[in-house]
Amino acid sequence: MPISLEPADIRILTALQRDGRLTNQALAGEVGLSTSPCWRRVRQFEESGVIQSYMAVLDRRKIGLGVLAFIRVKIDSHSETEAEAFARDVMGLDEVVACYSIAGDADFLLQVVSRDLDTYADFAMKVVRRLPRIKEMQTIFVLKEVKPFRGFPIGNAG
Repeated sequence: MPISLEPADIRILTALQRDGRLTNQALAGEVGLSTSPCWRRVRQFEESGVIQSYMAVLDRRKIGLGVLAFIRVKIDSHSETEAEAFARDVMGLDEVVACYSIAGDADFLLQVVSRDLDTYADFAMKVVRRLPRIKEMQTIFVLKEVKPFRGFPIGNAG
């Protein structure tokens, strides 16, 4: 269930999505609160799971991951057991950086990174295609990241 966000909460979450390394003092100054109330709000967000973790956002190309692709996957059976088994299999694949169960003409959407097209082809043919339960898969290659994910639109929530 979504929580109710006050304007100060929105400012805090927006600032932390932009820079998770802000000190409490810098964050408080940026959002217009004193340090103690700001610290309490951040701790509440952490304890309630609104803030799940802090991480660095990397440039995939600079670390040698030149290919970004999405794989649409249909599985053999639409039973909950089969879907859960497929999800467990995917969780162990480092190349899959995100996986979504979707509606429509496919069951899952995998976001995949790879060093180059040859490495991607090996992964797709030798790993993904050989997963049990796969009926069909289709790759969509990203030509250019127009707007990569950088956080949620907090002002539109609630």
